[in-house]
Amino acid sequence: MVTVKEQYEHFPYPARDPAAEARRLISGSPSRPSEMDHFLWGGARDWSQRLRVLIAGGGTGDALIQLAQLMTNAGAPYDMTYVDLSAASRDIAEARARARGLTGITFVTGSLLDAASLGPFDYIDCCGVLHHLPDPDAGFAALRAALAPGGGMGFMVYAPYGRSGVYPLQEAFGALFDGLPPGDRLTRARQIVEGLPKGHPFAANTTLMDHEQSDAGFYDLLLHSQDTPYDVARLLDTCARTGWHLQGFVLPGLYDLSRITDVPAGMAPETALAVAERLRGTIRKHVGYLTPSDENRALPKPSQASLVPRFQLPNLPRVAQMIAQGKPLPASLPELDIRITLPREAAPLIAAADGRRSLAQIAEAAGLDPLRMGALWGKVDREFTAWGLLHYTRFGLP
Repeated sequence: MVTVKEQYEHFPYPARDPAAEARRLISGSPSRPSEMDHFLWGGARDWSQRLRVLIAGGGTGDALIQLAQLMTNAGAPYDMTYVDLSAASRDIAEARARARGLTGITFVTGSLLDAASLGPFDYIDCCGVLHHLPDPDAGFAALRAALAPGGGMGFMVYAPYGRSGVYPLQEAFGALFDGLPPGDRLTRARQIVEGLPKGHPFAANTTLMDHEQSDAGFYDLLLHSQDTPYDVARLLDTCARTGWHLQGFVLPGLYDLSRITDVPAGMAPETALAVAERLRGTIRKHVGYLTPSDENRALPKPSQASLVPRFQLPNLPRVAQMIAQGKPLPASLPELDIRITLPREAAPLIAAADGRRSLAQIAEAAGLDPLRMGALWGKVDREFTAWGLLHYTRFGLP
């Protein structure tokens, strides 16, 4: 069997070229500061205070580079520690950091199971890693032990239903290619995948793309020797056993059963999340934020007048204009296409949300009394936060 460490020494993942740092910043969830603030600190973190960060199983550095660059751009102080088993992956992550002139990063070749000896940390990023451990619970527990009070973790674990076809192929390839080196395994698996019948669950799953993008992506998707998928129920059970609380998914609308069908009276919220996942059928990975189970933290509420809303949209004036014209806003996610519809009266509120004004200041700019502001902004909040397009944060403000 090819071990996880051997795999990532041969095929560092995701495939990245440090020279490309001059052209673009790869971004995504979790570990966007505004998103972190929203889910973990009620939108009220003091970003002048140094943030101690662990990038656990950092791979070729996507989360590391994103967070360090955004913090640097904002002049927000940080200390980051990167840890990964693969020296080849670390080399790429270090080269990417050098290409951008990023500092304040300590690179460690090692296991995230030793995270507590490196910390404590205010924030931990662990994406695409825990499901590849021989004992994932040990990984969840080790990261909980490394967290400082008041901290939190951004995570990603693979989900089973949206990855239909993947796991039977992993099992088949594991049996077929036992004892072969990574390169030979890749060549032979590609030949088989090219000949899969159209009706095969993997061939019919049009949401999967990693295998088409690079050798590393193909290997990680279909030839991995350790891959434990998590449905919602398993994720929640794991969190409960290891000291974590699910603070929220970055796309809560995907898990909102009421957006799919009527919710039976008395259904437990955890059950509703699990049913929604099964009905969607296309969720390939769960991305969200965890907080310690012994800390009771609330998400920001749209009634809090001091909150500063920030939209994750490229052209906010255009969005406000479309709403003023009564047009729905289309958005495309990997899992589904959505349309956001809001009252025309909400347009001035969105236009005034420049990322600096508080909700109270937005209401004043729009000339709305608190009652009308609350009614309108509640609708804005519900629709945009559901799809990760609105967060509350003071990140980037002086």
